[in-house]
Amino acid sequence: MELHGEQLIAAPIADVWRGLNDVTVLGRAIPGCEEIERVAEDEVRAKVMFKIGPVRARFSGKLILSDVIPEQSCSMSFEGTGGAAGFAKGKSRVELKLADGGTLVAYSTEASIGGKLGQIGGRMISSSAKKIADDFFLAFAKELGGEIIALPQNNDVVEDEK
Repeated sequence: MELHGEQLIAAPIADVWRGLNDVTVLGRAIPGCEEIERVAEDEVRAKVMFKIGPVRARFSGKLILSDVIPEQSCSMSFEGTGGAAGFAKGKSRVELKLADGGTLVAYSTEASIGGKLGQIGGRMISSSAKKIADDFFLAFAKELGGEIIALPQNNDVVEDEK
């Protein structure tokens, strides 16, 4: 599955960058986040409860940052396991750009999902991923004291043809 999108957040780039690197802010913004901690400068571990279709699972995972250019961009690789529900792993890229009204956050994610979650229809997983991303950015913008400014075609989800 691939997820691409852009969000315009009514906050300066420096504030958005700090927020994206602050585990306290992230913990409050990530839907279902139960625990989050920075274990190294480039590594974050978290526990998140997700409900996708009929499957509800607590995922434990890690996120590794790379190619970090402060206040501009970074790449991330992630992996998590949810017990019998399955696993998720993938990579993501985030870029910040100055825009009228705030900061444009462009992101792309490629993920593979296995186990019970992998058996759920692609459309259900895609719509759940889009909702999780939208909910994150709404909560994240509020954490920064700003808001999301509507853009046409916020997120695109591409399903794998398998």
